[in-house]
Amino acid sequence: MIKKIAALSLLALQPAIAADNDFDKAYQSISESDLKVHVKEIADDKYMGRLPTGPGEKLLLDYLTKQFTSYGFVPGNGDSFLQPVDLVEITASEDQVLSIGGKEYAYRKDMVMGTSRTSEFEEIKDSELVFVGYGINAPEYNWNDYAGLDMKGKTAVILVNDPGYESGDDSKFQGTTMTYYGRWTYKYEEASRQGAAGAIIIHETAPASYPWSVVENSWTGPQYGLFKADGNKERINVEGWIQADVAKELFTKAGLDFAALKKQAMQKPTNIDLGDLTASVKVNSKVKPSKSYNFIATLPGTKRPDEHVVYTAHWDHIGVDKSKKGDQIYNGAHDNATGIGGVLEIAQAFSMLETKPERSVTILAVTAEEQGLLGSKYYAQNPIIPLTKTVANINMDSLNVLGKVKEINVQGKGKSDMDNYLANAVKKQNRVLVEGENPSAGYYYRSDHFNFAKVGIPALYAGGGVTPVDEKTAEYRKKMSLIVRGCYHQPCDKYRESWDLSGAQQDVQLFFDVGYQISNSDKWPNWSKGAEFKRPSK
Repeated sequence: MIKKIAALSLLALQPAIAADNDFDKAYQSISESDLKVHVKEIADDKYMGRLPTGPGEKLLLDYLTKQFTSYGFVPGNGDSFLQPVDLVEITASEDQVLSIGGKEYAYRKDMVMGTSRTSEFEEIKDSELVFVGYGINAPEYNWNDYAGLDMKGKTAVILVNDPGYESGDDSKFQGTTMTYYGRWTYKYEEASRQGAAGAIIIHETAPASYPWSVVENSWTGPQYGLFKADGNKERINVEGWIQADVAKELFTKAGLDFAALKKQAMQKPTNIDLGDLTASVKVNSKVKPSKSYNFIATLPGTKRPDEHVVYTAHWDHIGVDKSKKGDQIYNGAHDNATGIGGVLEIAQAFSMLETKPERSVTILAVTAEEQGLLGSKYYAQNPIIPLTKTVANINMDSLNVLGKVKEINVQGKGKSDMDNYLANAVKKQNRVLVEGENPSAGYYYRSDHFNFAKVGIPALYAGGGVTPVDEKTAEYRKKMSLIVRGCYHQPCDKYRESWDLSGAQQDVQLFFDVGYQISNSDKWPNWSKGAEFKRPSK
Protein backbone atom coordinates (compact mmCIF):
# COMPACT_ATOMS: atom_id res chain seq x y z
CA MET A 1 0.00 0.00 0.00
CA ILE A 2 2.82 2.43 0.89
CA LYS A 3 4.50 1.74 -2.46
CA LYS A 4 1.19 2.30 -4.26
CA ILE A 5 0.62 5.67 -2.53
CA ALA A 6 4.20 6.74 -3.35
CA ALA A 7 3.71 5.79 -6.98
CA LEU A 8 0.44 7.76 -7.18
CA SER A 9 2.13 10.78 -5.59
CA LEU A 10 4.90 10.59 -8.17
CA LEU A 11 2.35 10.45 -10.98
CA ALA A 12 0.59 13.52 -9.56
CA LEU A 13 3.84 15.47 -9.60
CA GLN A 14 4.74 14.58 -13.20
CA PRO A 15 2.49 17.19 -14.92
CA ALA A 16 3.97 19.95 -12.74
CA ILE A 17 7.51 18.74 -13.46
CA ALA A 18 6.76 18.57 -17.18
CA ALA A 19 5.33 22.09 -17.10
CA ASP A 20 8.42 23.38 -15.29
CA ASN A 21 10.71 21.71 -17.80
CA ASP A 22 8.64 23.12 -20.67
CA PHE A 23 8.93 26.65 -19.27
CA ASP A 24 12.64 26.31 -18.44
CA LYS A 25 13.48 25.16 -21.94
CA ALA A 26 11.70 28.15 -23.47
CA TYR A 27 13.18 30.53 -20.87
CA GLN A 28 16.73 29.36 -21.57
CA SER A 29 16.21 29.65 -25.33
CA ILE A 30 16.39 33.45 -24.95
CA SER A 31 20.07 34.02 -25.64
CA GLU A 32 22.47 36.90 -25.90
CA SER A 33 23.79 35.61 -29.23
CA ASP A 34 20.31 35.55 -30.81
CA LEU A 35 19.58 39.03 -29.48
CA LYS A 36 22.75 40.30 -31.10
CA VAL A 37 21.77 38.79 -34.44
CA HIS A 38 18.43 40.60 -34.42
CA VAL A 39 19.78 43.94 -33.16
CA LYS A 40 22.62 43.94 -35.69
CA GLU A 41 20.17 43.21 -38.51
CA ILE A 42 17.54 45.78 -37.54
CA ALA A 43 20.17 48.51 -37.06
CA ASP A 44 21.76 47.85 -40.44
CA ASP A 45 22.26 50.77 -42.84
CA LYS A 46 19.96 49.15 -45.40
CA TYR A 47 16.96 50.07 -43.23
CA MET A 48 17.93 53.76 -43.60
CA GLY A 49 17.18 54.72 -40.01
CA ARG A 50 13.69 53.14 -40.08
CA LEU A 51 11.84 56.40 -40.67
CA PRO A 52 8.07 55.79 -40.88
CA THR A 53 7.03 55.70 -44.57
CA GLY A 54 10.73 55.79 -45.48
CA PRO A 55 12.58 53.35 -47.72
CA GLY A 56 13.47 51.04 -44.83
CA GLU A 57 9.94 50.48 -43.53
CA LYS A 58 8.88 47.75 -45.97
CA LEU A 59 12.19 45.94 -45.55
CA LEU A 60 11.75 45.95 -41.78
CA LEU A 61 8.12 44.82 -41.89
CA ASP A 62 9.07 42.02 -44.30
CA TYR A 63 11.78 40.91 -41.85
CA LEU A 64 9.27 40.84 -38.98
CA THR A 65 6.75 38.93 -41.09
CA LYS A 66 9.34 36.28 -41.96
CA GLN A 67 10.49 35.89 -38.36
CA PHE A 68 7.07 35.73 -36.69
CA THR A 69 5.73 33.35 -39.33
CA SER A 70 8.65 31.03 -38.62
CA TYR A 71 7.68 31.10 -34.92
CA GLY A 72 4.13 29.99 -35.67
CA PHE A 73 2.50 33.34 -34.93
CA VAL A 74 -0.49 34.25 -37.09
CA PRO A 75 -1.56 37.64 -38.47
CA GLY A 76 -3.09 39.74 -35.70
CA ASN A 77 -5.32 41.89 -37.90
CA GLY A 78 -7.59 39.42 -39.68
CA ASP A 79 -5.44 37.91 -42.41
CA SER A 80 -2.81 40.65 -42.17
CA PHE A 81 0.18 41.32 -39.95
CA LEU A 82 -0.26 45.05 -40.57
CA GLN A 83 -2.47 47.79 -39.19
CA PRO A 84 -2.42 50.86 -41.46
CA VAL A 85 -1.76 54.13 -39.65
CA ASP A 86 -2.71 57.27 -41.59
CA LEU A 87 -0.09 59.93 -40.95
CA VAL A 88 0.68 63.38 -42.21
CA GLU A 89 4.32 64.18 -42.91
CA ILE A 90 5.13 67.84 -42.23
CA THR A 91 8.59 69.11 -43.08
CA ALA A 92 9.25 72.68 -42.00
CA SER A 93 11.58 74.77 -44.10
CA GLU A 94 14.92 75.47 -42.46
CA ASP A 95 14.79 78.96 -43.93
CA GLN A 96 12.99 80.45 -40.95
CA VAL A 97 13.83 83.15 -38.45
CA LEU A 98 12.30 83.89 -35.06
CA SER A 99 12.19 87.65 -34.46
CA ILE A 100 11.82 88.94 -30.90
CA GLY A 101 12.67 92.38 -29.54
CA GLY A 102 14.50 93.51 -32.65
CA LYS A 103 16.76 90.45 -32.77
CA GLU A 104 16.60 87.48 -35.12
CA TYR A 105 17.21 83.99 -33.75
CA ALA A 106 18.55 81.25 -36.03
CA TYR A 107 16.99 77.87 -36.77
CA ARG A 108 18.77 74.95 -35.11
CA LYS A 109 21.35 77.18 -33.41
CA ASP A 110 18.97 79.17 -31.19
CA MET A 111 15.56 77.71 -31.79
CA VAL A 112 13.48 75.10 -33.60
CA MET A 113 9.98 76.03 -34.74
CA GLY A 114 7.33 74.05 -36.55
CA THR A 115 3.63 73.27 -36.65
CA SER A 116 1.40 70.29 -36.01
CA ARG A 117 -1.25 71.70 -38.31
CA THR A 118 -1.66 70.15 -41.74
CA SER A 119 -0.78 73.41 -43.39
CA GLU A 120 1.84 74.68 -45.83
CA PHE A 121 2.02 78.02 -44.06
CA GLU A 122 1.55 79.03 -40.43
CA GLU A 123 2.85 82.02 -38.54
CA ILE A 124 2.73 84.08 -35.43
CA LYS A 125 3.02 87.80 -36.09
CA ASP A 126 3.77 90.33 -33.38
CA SER A 127 2.42 87.81 -30.88
CA GLU A 128 2.59 88.94 -27.27
CA LEU A 129 4.83 86.70 -25.16
CA VAL A 130 3.50 85.44 -21.84
CA PHE A 131 5.59 83.42 -19.41
CA VAL A 132 3.24 80.77 -18.00
CA GLY A 133 5.60 78.92 -15.65
CA TYR A 134 5.33 75.22 -16.37
CA GLY A 135 2.26 75.70 -18.55
CA ILE A 136 0.11 73.42 -16.38
CA ASN A 137 -3.60 73.35 -15.66
CA ALA A 138 -4.11 70.55 -13.14
CA PRO A 139 -7.21 70.88 -10.93
CA GLU A 140 -6.29 67.76 -8.93
CA TYR A 141 -3.09 69.53 -7.83
CA ASN A 142 -4.89 72.87 -7.37
CA TRP A 143 -2.57 74.33 -10.00
CA ASN A 144 -3.31 76.57 -12.99
CA ASP A 145 -0.54 78.58 -14.63
CA TYR A 146 -3.09 80.03 -17.05
CA ALA A 147 -5.44 81.39 -14.37
CA GLY A 148 -6.94 84.74 -15.37
CA LEU A 149 -5.34 84.76 -18.83
CA ASP A 150 -6.88 85.24 -22.24
CA MET A 151 -4.29 83.62 -24.49
CA LYS A 152 -5.95 84.39 -27.82
CA GLY A 153 -3.27 85.56 -30.26
CA LYS A 154 -0.54 85.22 -27.63
CA THR A 155 2.43 82.90 -27.35
CA ALA A 156 3.11 80.90 -24.20
CA VAL A 157 6.71 80.65 -22.99
CA ILE A 158 7.02 77.50 -20.90
CA LEU A 159 9.48 75.73 -18.61
CA VAL A 160 10.18 72.05 -19.25
CA ASN A 161 9.33 69.34 -16.66
CA ASP A 162 6.98 70.15 -13.73
CA PRO A 163 7.21 72.11 -10.43
CA GLY A 164 8.42 69.22 -8.29
CA TYR A 165 11.60 68.61 -10.28
CA GLU A 166 14.11 71.26 -9.25
CA SER A 167 12.30 72.33 -6.10
CA GLY A 168 12.63 68.81 -4.72
CA ASP A 169 9.43 69.51 -2.82
CA ASP A 170 7.47 66.27 -2.39
CA SER A 171 4.29 68.28 -1.85
CA LYS A 172 4.48 69.63 -5.42
CA PHE A 173 2.96 67.15 -7.87
CA GLN A 174 5.01 63.96 -7.33
CA GLY A 175 8.20 65.61 -6.14
CA THR A 176 11.18 64.79 -8.31
CA THR A 177 9.20 62.12 -10.19
CA MET A 178 7.93 63.71 -13.38
CA THR A 179 4.21 63.53 -14.12
CA TYR A 180 2.64 63.74 -17.56
CA TYR A 181 2.28 67.49 -16.96
CA GLY A 182 6.04 67.74 -17.38
CA ARG A 183 6.08 66.28 -20.89
CA TRP A 184 6.47 68.51 -23.95
CA THR A 185 3.48 66.83 -25.56
CA TYR A 186 1.21 67.95 -22.73
CA LYS A 187 2.51 71.53 -22.82
CA TYR A 188 1.60 71.99 -26.49
CA GLU A 189 -1.77 70.32 -25.92
CA GLU A 190 -2.63 72.60 -23.00
CA ALA A 191 -1.51 75.76 -24.82
CA SER A 192 -3.85 74.71 -27.63
CA ARG A 193 -6.75 74.22 -25.20
CA GLN A 194 -6.04 77.70 -23.82
CA GLY A 195 -6.47 79.21 -27.28
CA ALA A 196 -2.88 80.39 -27.69
CA ALA A 197 -1.37 81.18 -31.08
CA GLY A 198 2.01 79.73 -30.21
CA ALA A 199 3.95 77.83 -27.55
CA ILE A 200 7.69 77.92 -26.96
CA ILE A 201 9.35 75.55 -24.50
CA ILE A 202 12.59 76.67 -22.84
CA HIS A 203 15.12 73.88 -23.20
CA GLU A 204 17.35 73.08 -20.23
CA THR A 205 19.34 69.86 -20.34
CA ALA A 206 18.78 68.60 -16.77
CA PRO A 207 14.98 68.97 -16.53
CA ALA A 208 14.51 67.87 -20.16
CA SER A 209 16.86 64.90 -19.51
CA TYR A 210 18.52 65.38 -22.93
CA PRO A 211 20.81 67.98 -24.53
CA TRP A 212 19.91 70.57 -27.17
CA SER A 213 21.29 68.28 -29.88
CA VAL A 214 18.31 65.97 -29.32
CA VAL A 215 15.92 68.86 -29.98
CA GLU A 216 17.93 69.81 -33.05
CA ASN A 217 17.91 66.27 -34.44
CA SER A 218 14.44 65.13 -33.39
CA TRP A 219 12.31 68.20 -34.13
CA THR A 220 13.81 69.03 -37.51
CA GLY A 221 13.26 67.26 -40.80
CA PRO A 222 10.06 65.29 -41.44
CA GLN A 223 7.67 65.36 -38.50
CA TYR A 224 4.57 63.20 -38.33
CA GLY A 225 1.10 63.51 -36.93
CA LEU A 226 -2.01 61.36 -37.10
CA PHE A 227 -4.20 62.34 -40.03
CA LYS A 228 -7.22 64.45 -39.13
CA ALA A 229 -9.84 65.56 -41.62
CA ASP A 230 -9.95 69.07 -40.12
CA GLY A 231 -6.20 69.58 -40.59
CA ASN A 232 -5.62 69.53 -36.83
CA LYS A 233 -6.88 73.11 -36.58
CA GLU A 234 -7.49 72.84 -32.85
CA ARG A 235 -3.71 72.86 -32.41
CA ILE A 236 -1.73 76.08 -31.90
CA ASN A 237 -0.34 77.73 -35.04
CA VAL A 238 3.34 77.42 -34.14
CA GLU A 239 5.15 75.35 -31.55
CA GLY A 240 8.82 75.01 -30.78
CA TRP A 241 11.83 75.26 -28.49
CA ILE A 242 14.43 77.87 -27.61
CA GLN A 243 17.81 77.51 -25.95
CA ALA A 244 17.98 78.49 -22.27
CA ASP A 245 20.44 81.30 -23.01
CA VAL A 246 17.96 82.78 -25.48
CA ALA A 247 15.25 82.71 -22.81
CA LYS A 248 17.51 84.43 -20.27
CA GLU A 249 18.30 87.13 -22.81
CA LEU A 250 14.60 87.71 -23.50
CA PHE A 251 13.72 87.94 -19.81
CA THR A 252 16.51 90.46 -19.28
CA LYS A 253 15.21 92.55 -22.21
CA ALA A 254 11.78 92.50 -20.56
CA GLY A 255 13.27 93.72 -17.28
CA LEU A 256 12.62 90.37 -15.60
CA ASP A 257 14.81 87.98 -13.63
CA PHE A 258 14.58 84.54 -15.24
CA ALA A 259 16.08 82.69 -12.27
CA ALA A 260 13.75 84.39 -9.78
CA LEU A 261 10.64 83.74 -11.87
CA LYS A 262 11.65 80.14 -12.40
CA LYS A 263 12.03 79.70 -8.66
CA GLN A 264 8.61 81.28 -8.14
CA ALA A 265 7.08 78.99 -10.77
CA MET A 266 8.27 75.97 -8.78
CA GLN A 267 6.37 77.16 -5.71
CA LYS A 268 3.06 78.46 -7.12
CA PRO A 269 1.16 78.94 -10.37
CA THR A 270 2.84 81.76 -12.27
CA ASN A 271 2.17 83.90 -15.32
CA ILE A 272 3.50 87.29 -16.40
CA ASP A 273 3.79 89.26 -19.64
CA LEU A 274 7.29 89.63 -21.06
CA GLY A 275 6.89 93.39 -21.23
CA ASP A 276 6.50 94.74 -24.76
CA LEU A 277 8.25 91.78 -26.37
CA THR A 278 6.44 90.14 -29.24
CA ALA A 279 7.38 87.20 -31.45
CA SER A 280 7.11 86.69 -35.18
CA VAL A 281 8.02 83.66 -37.25
CA LYS A 282 6.85 82.25 -40.56
CA VAL A 283 6.76 78.47 -40.93
CA ASN A 284 6.63 77.20 -44.50
CA SER A 285 6.16 73.44 -44.67
CA LYS A 286 5.89 70.66 -47.18
CA VAL A 287 2.83 68.58 -46.33
CA LYS A 288 2.40 65.02 -47.52
CA PRO A 289 -0.27 62.54 -46.43
CA SER A 290 1.39 59.22 -45.83
CA LYS A 291 0.71 55.78 -44.50
CA SER A 292 2.79 53.75 -42.11
CA TYR A 293 2.06 50.47 -40.35
CA ASN A 294 1.89 48.89 -36.95
CA PHE A 295 2.89 45.22 -37.04
CA ILE A 296 0.74 42.77 -35.06
CA ALA A 297 1.18 39.01 -34.64
CA THR A 298 -0.59 36.56 -32.33
CA LEU A 299 0.02 33.14 -30.81
CA PRO A 300 -3.58 31.99 -30.14
CA GLY A 301 -4.41 30.87 -26.61
CA THR A 302 -5.60 27.34 -25.94
CA LYS A 303 -8.43 28.05 -23.45
CA ARG A 304 -9.20 31.79 -23.58
CA PRO A 305 -7.97 32.90 -27.00
CA ASP A 306 -10.07 36.08 -26.92
CA GLU A 307 -8.02 37.37 -23.95
CA HIS A 308 -4.61 38.79 -24.91
CA VAL A 309 -1.33 39.64 -23.22
CA VAL A 310 0.19 42.32 -25.46
CA TYR A 311 3.91 42.98 -25.79
CA THR A 312 4.98 46.26 -27.43
CA ALA A 313 8.15 47.76 -28.86
CA HIS A 314 8.56 50.49 -31.46
CA TRP A 315 10.29 49.60 -34.71
CA ASP A 316 10.87 53.16 -35.99
CA HIS A 317 13.70 55.64 -35.58
CA ILE A 318 14.43 59.04 -37.16
CA GLY A 319 15.79 58.16 -40.59
CA VAL A 320 18.48 60.06 -42.49
CA ASP A 321 19.64 63.67 -42.26
CA LYS A 322 21.25 64.61 -45.57
CA SER A 323 22.26 68.02 -44.22
CA LYS A 324 24.84 66.38 -41.95
CA LYS A 325 28.46 65.88 -42.90
CA GLY A 326 29.80 62.38 -42.51
CA ASP A 327 27.43 59.74 -41.19
CA GLN A 328 23.84 60.72 -42.01
CA ILE A 329 21.95 57.57 -40.93
CA TYR A 330 20.29 57.35 -37.52
CA ASN A 331 20.49 53.57 -37.12
CA GLY A 332 18.73 53.48 -33.75
CA ALA A 333 20.49 50.35 -32.54
CA HIS A 334 19.89 50.92 -28.84
CA ASP A 335 16.69 52.88 -29.49
CA ASN A 336 15.00 50.62 -30.43
CA ALA A 337 16.49 47.74 -32.37
CA THR A 338 17.12 46.21 -28.94
CA GLY A 339 13.42 46.30 -28.07
CA ILE A 340 12.40 44.70 -31.35
CA GLY A 341 15.09 42.08 -30.84
CA GLY A 342 13.58 41.47 -27.42
CA VAL A 343 10.04 40.83 -28.66
CA LEU A 344 11.40 38.54 -31.36
CA GLU A 345 13.18 36.46 -28.71
CA ILE A 346 10.03 36.36 -26.58
CA ALA A 347 7.95 35.22 -29.55
CA GLN A 348 10.42 32.44 -30.26
CA ALA A 349 10.36 31.37 -26.60
CA PHE A 350 6.56 31.13 -26.55
CA SER A 351 6.66 29.16 -29.80
CA MET A 352 8.93 26.57 -28.17
CA LEU A 353 6.42 25.72 -25.44
CA GLU A 354 4.95 22.26 -25.97
CA THR A 355 1.90 23.37 -23.99
CA LYS A 356 0.88 26.71 -25.43
CA PRO A 357 -0.50 29.48 -23.14
CA GLU A 358 -4.16 29.55 -22.15
CA ARG A 359 -4.49 33.19 -23.17
CA SER A 360 -3.31 34.57 -26.50
CA VAL A 361 0.06 36.30 -26.68
CA THR A 362 0.20 39.22 -29.11
CA ILE A 363 3.25 41.15 -30.25
CA LEU A 364 2.64 44.73 -31.40
CA ALA A 365 5.56 46.51 -33.06
CA VAL A 366 4.42 50.10 -33.44
CA THR A 367 5.41 52.91 -35.76
CA ALA A 368 6.15 56.61 -35.16
CA GLU A 369 7.10 56.39 -31.47
CA GLU A 370 9.81 58.96 -32.05
CA GLN A 371 7.18 61.38 -33.37
CA GLY A 372 5.15 61.42 -30.15
CA LEU A 373 4.03 57.78 -29.58
CA LEU A 374 1.78 58.03 -32.64
CA GLY A 375 1.60 54.35 -33.62
CA SER A 376 0.57 53.21 -30.16
CA LYS A 377 -1.75 56.21 -29.83
CA TYR A 378 -3.49 55.22 -33.05
CA TYR A 379 -3.76 51.62 -31.89
CA ALA A 380 -5.21 52.65 -28.51
CA GLN A 381 -7.82 54.75 -30.33
CA ASN A 382 -8.47 51.99 -32.89
CA PRO A 383 -7.76 48.74 -31.03
CA ILE A 384 -7.77 45.50 -32.98
CA ILE A 385 -8.16 43.56 -29.74
CA PRO A 386 -11.02 45.01 -27.66
CA LEU A 387 -9.66 46.89 -24.66
CA THR A 388 -11.90 44.80 -22.40
CA LYS A 389 -10.09 41.71 -23.69
CA THR A 390 -6.60 43.17 -23.37
CA VAL A 391 -5.30 41.72 -20.12
CA ALA A 392 -1.97 43.54 -19.80
CA ASN A 393 0.80 45.30 -21.70
CA ILE A 394 4.56 44.73 -21.41
CA ASN A 395 6.73 47.27 -23.22
CA MET A 396 10.36 47.15 -24.31
CA ASP A 397 12.26 50.27 -25.30
CA SER A 398 16.07 50.64 -25.32
CA LEU A 399 17.14 47.49 -23.51
CA ASN A 400 20.21 47.20 -21.28
CA VAL A 401 23.46 47.09 -23.29
CA LEU A 402 25.68 47.55 -20.24
CA GLY A 403 25.95 44.01 -18.89
CA LYS A 404 24.37 42.15 -15.99
CA VAL A 405 23.15 44.09 -12.96
CA LYS A 406 21.83 43.18 -9.53
CA GLU A 407 18.45 44.89 -9.81
CA ILE A 408 15.78 45.78 -12.34
CA ASN A 409 14.38 49.30 -12.58
CA VAL A 410 10.60 49.69 -12.80
CA GLN A 411 9.30 52.94 -14.24
CA GLY A 412 6.12 53.84 -12.39
CA LYS A 413 6.80 51.31 -9.65
CA GLY A 414 3.73 50.72 -7.52
CA LYS A 415 1.20 51.77 -10.14
CA SER A 416 -0.22 48.31 -10.81
CA ASP A 417 -0.26 44.58 -10.02
CA MET A 418 2.22 44.10 -12.86
CA ASP A 419 4.97 44.69 -10.30
CA ASN A 420 3.90 41.53 -8.46
CA TYR A 421 4.34 39.33 -11.53
CA LEU A 422 7.73 40.91 -12.16
CA ALA A 423 8.72 40.37 -8.52
CA ASN A 424 7.99 36.65 -8.92
CA ALA A 425 10.18 36.52 -12.01
CA VAL A 426 13.00 38.51 -10.41
CA LYS A 427 13.42 35.95 -7.60
CA LYS A 428 14.58 33.34 -10.11
CA GLN A 429 17.49 35.59 -11.05
CA ASN A 430 18.36 36.61 -7.48
CA ARG A 431 17.84 40.23 -8.40
CA VAL A 432 15.82 42.96 -6.71
CA LEU A 433 13.04 45.17 -8.02
CA VAL A 434 13.58 48.92 -7.54
CA GLU A 435 12.11 52.27 -8.56
CA GLY A 436 13.22 53.32 -12.04
CA GLU A 437 16.42 55.33 -12.34
CA ASN A 438 15.99 59.08 -12.82
CA PRO A 439 12.22 59.34 -12.18
CA SER A 440 12.49 63.07 -12.86
CA ALA A 441 12.81 62.23 -16.57
CA GLY A 442 9.23 60.94 -16.59
CA TYR A 443 10.04 57.76 -18.48
CA TYR A 444 6.67 56.19 -17.63
CA TYR A 445 5.09 58.83 -19.87
CA ARG A 446 7.65 58.58 -22.66
CA SER A 447 7.13 55.23 -24.35
CA ASP A 448 4.35 53.26 -25.97
CA HIS A 449 2.97 51.56 -22.87
CA PHE A 450 1.68 54.98 -21.78
CA ASN A 451 -1.00 54.94 -24.46
CA PHE A 452 -2.19 51.59 -23.10
CA ALA A 453 -2.17 53.00 -19.58
CA LYS A 454 -4.22 56.02 -20.69
CA VAL A 455 -7.01 53.71 -21.89
CA GLY A 456 -6.81 51.66 -18.69
CA ILE A 457 -4.63 48.67 -19.52
CA PRO A 458 -2.13 47.85 -16.74
CA ALA A 459 1.25 48.37 -18.39
CA LEU A 460 4.75 47.36 -17.32
CA TYR A 461 7.83 49.32 -18.37
CA ALA A 462 11.05 48.13 -16.78
CA GLY A 463 14.64 47.27 -17.55
CA GLY A 464 18.28 47.57 -16.63
CA GLY A 465 19.67 48.63 -13.29
CA VAL A 466 22.76 50.40 -11.98
CA THR A 467 24.70 47.93 -9.84
CA PRO A 468 27.04 45.73 -11.91
CA VAL A 469 27.39 42.10 -10.90
CA ASP A 470 31.19 42.21 -10.80
CA GLU A 471 34.22 44.49 -11.22
CA LYS A 472 34.75 43.57 -14.86
CA THR A 473 31.20 44.61 -15.70
CA ALA A 474 31.65 47.78 -13.66
CA GLU A 475 34.67 48.81 -15.74
CA TYR A 476 32.82 48.05 -18.96
CA ARG A 477 29.78 50.06 -17.83
CA LYS A 478 31.91 53.14 -17.07
CA LYS A 479 33.23 53.22 -20.62
CA MET A 480 30.13 52.17 -22.54
CA SER A 481 27.55 54.20 -20.60
CA LEU A 482 29.21 57.43 -21.76
CA ILE A 483 29.00 56.30 -25.37
CA VAL A 484 25.38 55.14 -25.13
CA ARG A 485 24.25 58.32 -23.37
CA GLY A 486 26.06 60.53 -25.87
CA CYS A 487 24.58 58.69 -28.84
CA TYR A 488 20.91 59.11 -27.90
CA HIS A 489 19.17 60.25 -31.11
CA GLN A 490 22.54 60.62 -32.83
CA PRO A 491 24.02 58.84 -35.88
CA CYS A 492 26.45 57.08 -33.53
CA ASP A 493 23.63 54.95 -32.08
CA LYS A 494 24.95 51.99 -34.01
CA TYR A 495 25.23 48.30 -33.23
CA ARG A 496 28.57 47.54 -31.57
CA GLU A 497 30.12 44.08 -31.45
CA SER A 498 31.53 45.07 -28.05
CA TRP A 499 28.07 45.45 -26.52
CA ASP A 500 27.42 43.18 -23.57
CA LEU A 501 23.79 42.12 -24.04
CA SER A 502 23.81 39.58 -21.21
CA GLY A 503 21.84 42.09 -19.10
CA ALA A 504 19.32 42.57 -21.89
CA GLN A 505 19.03 38.79 -22.14
CA GLN A 506 18.17 38.58 -18.43
CA ASP A 507 15.55 41.32 -18.75
CA VAL A 508 13.94 39.71 -21.78
CA GLN A 509 13.75 36.45 -19.83
CA LEU A 510 11.97 38.35 -17.05
CA PHE A 511 9.47 39.83 -19.50
CA PHE A 512 8.84 36.39 -20.98
CA ASP A 513 8.27 35.06 -17.46
CA VAL A 514 5.78 37.84 -16.64
CA GLY A 515 3.83 37.21 -19.84
CA TYR A 516 3.91 33.47 -19.23
CA GLN A 517 2.45 33.90 -15.74
CA ILE A 518 -0.37 36.16 -16.92
CA SER A 519 -1.13 34.14 -20.05
CA ASN A 520 -1.69 31.01 -17.93
CA SER A 521 -3.77 32.71 -15.25
CA ASP A 522 -7.46 33.54 -15.05
CA LYS A 523 -6.70 36.67 -13.01
CA TRP A 524 -6.68 40.21 -14.40
CA PRO A 525 -3.92 42.58 -13.25
CA ASN A 526 -5.30 45.85 -11.95
CA TRP A 527 -4.19 49.35 -11.07
CA SER A 528 -3.19 50.36 -7.58
CA LYS A 529 -5.49 52.69 -5.66
CA GLY A 530 -3.11 55.61 -5.99
CA ALA A 531 -2.63 55.27 -9.75
CA GLU A 532 -4.12 57.84 -12.10
CA PHE A 533 -5.46 55.13 -14.43
CA LYS A 534 -8.55 52.90 -14.35
CA ARG A 535 -9.18 49.63 -16.19
CA PRO A 536 -11.95 49.90 -18.82
CA SER A 537 -15.27 48.48 -17.64
CA LYS A 538 -16.29 45.22 -19.26
